[in-house]
Amino acid sequence: MDETLSEQILRENAEVLDAMLGHRFVEDIKADRLPADVFDRYLVFEGAFVDTAISIFAFAAAKADTMVQKRWLISVLDALANQQIAYFEKTFEARGIVLRDFNHAIPEVAAFQDGMLAIARDGGYLDTVAAMFAAEWMYWTWSKAAAERHISDALLKEWVDLHAHPDFAAQALWLKAEVDRAGGDMSDTERTRLSAIFGRALSLEIAFHDAPYL
Repeated sequence: MDETLSEQILRENAEVLDAMLGHRFVEDIKADRLPADVFDRYLVFEGAFVDTAISIFAFAAAKADTMVQKRWLISVLDALANQQIAYFEKTFEARGIVLRDFNHAIPEVAAFQDGMLAIARDGGYLDTVAAMFAAEWMYWTWSKAAAERHISDALLKEWVDLHAHPDFAAQALWLKAEVDRAGGDMSDTERTRLSAIFGRALSLEIAFHDAPYL
């Protein structure tokens, strides 16, 4: 049986995906030992990226071929703007986080935001799908495992549960299906190029998740 494009991508990027799934940040959450100050810095950096992700998915919606794709992506934009951004607004207030008190100039954070946005802005529809497949498949995978563990910080638990929820799973699976739909008659060169985008996105994610510890 022929290998689907998502199977190829996951196989070719297994090492970098495993590195992200075993990242210190993930392991600290699963062991219920993530320092509060690390979580606070992560929230600031991730909140800014979710804002950027709205632009990323907006580029995808603009470049999508069909109304079915556009409608799905509009639903993603709605979830980002009205669920995830709302989570950060609530959590910043609850934890007393003042954004101006944090260093926003960390290179790893800027590289992640700029790199992911550039993929969506400068590439085609499938470039964005490949990059966000990397991000969301990774988040769903580790969050499913973490959600089964005890997490004493209620706001951290809420963040994990948000990414283990069936709605987020549906989003990750939709991206995977989009990759496979397009991969059926794709050239080997194009398959390899999209796989490299997936790997690049994960490498940016690893450095980004290092940043809250710096």
